[in-house]
Amino acid sequence: MTWSDAWHRDSTTVTCIACGASVARSEAREYDKYGDRWDRAEKSFEFLCKPCDRERCHSPRDGLEDRLVEAADGAECQAAFVSRYLSIAAEDGPRASEE
Repeated sequence: MTWSDAWHRDSTTVTCIACGASVARSEAREYDKYGDRWDRAEKSFEFLCKPCDRERCHSPRDGLEDRLVEAADGAECQAAFVSRYLSIAAEDGPRASEE
């Protein structure tokens, strides 16, 4: 196998977590819900298609995953989840990185 083949050997199709589109892995961007895609040890990544990746907020997500898990705990529908998330976010106030 040549060096260039090593970069192009993966013909896997992945699903964009934002829009549900199936795209070639080479046409997708890795998404790490913890915000640290450079620490690759023992991780599996989700994927975004390029248009969805361009549209998403690239700001720091400190504490976001914990808020989402807390909001989802016991939420029986999407409306309940959103309501709980907004309450949790309001209680937390502005994050230190925004102050």
